[in-house]
Amino acid sequence: MTDENESQPRTDGSGTGIVPPDDETPTWLERKQRTQGLSRLTYEYFERSRREDQDLRQESSYVERDVLAFPTWPHEMIRNLSIGSFFIGMILFLAATLPPHLGPPADPSSTPAIILPDWYLYWSFGLLKLGPLNPELAILGGQKLMADRTFGVVANVVVVGFIAIVPFLNKGSARRPVEQPFWSAVGVGGVTFATTISALSIKNLLPIAAHLTFDLAFFVPVIAGTITYTVLKSMREGYMFSLNRRYYRLRPPK
Repeated sequence: MTDENESQPRTDGSGTGIVPPDDETPTWLERKQRTQGLSRLTYEYFERSRREDQDLRQESSYVERDVLAFPTWPHEMIRNLSIGSFFIGMILFLAATLPPHLGPPADPSSTPAIILPDWYLYWSFGLLKLGPLNPELAILGGQKLMADRTFGVVANVVVVGFIAIVPFLNKGSARRPVEQPFWSAVGVGGVTFATTISALSIKNLLPIAAHLTFDLAFFVPVIAGTITYTVLKSMREGYMFSLNRRYYRLRPPK
């Protein structure tokens, strides 16, 4: 009975099974000589990861998932190669079956009625249309301190600078929105503001009055942030203690 069991390949990572222990890990040349290909190596990766994860969790009552740490080779390399191969194959398939449509060539002698940047730059283009916020100073005889175009460029610098400085202002170790409702509300408000300011950049194409679009661009982010903060603050205790009980053994709520 023992000989029969020993002759069968094992998948638990011990002995001479599919996934050898650390001291018997195949060399690069040995892996290269295998004929099973990527599918075999992918299976070994998941099987070995499962076994090591199970062994680590059995040694302690709780182990945080982020600190289990598997070696880069072959674990992470094989996983990334599998995922990358899949998406590259999907891109090639779509490129072959759905070729992009090429429109008529641009006419350099005529200017389009509406000129817009690419969609992912709408938010920046919308900041250039904040001319109504540019104050007219009485000390200058009712004139503006800077041109509206310059004011829009300064607005871009301020917004981008705020986004860049947020990681330095929030140095907490929170990993879930309920742990820090304020910063979660800031994030939701920022994303909402990017959406509304993008809508402001194409206000000529929207079936809404221009002045209403301008007002909503600033009111909606504040409302979204306030609702986010209120909801997360109200569900904080129940969420943390009911769904993250094991997680907070190491990191108790403040």
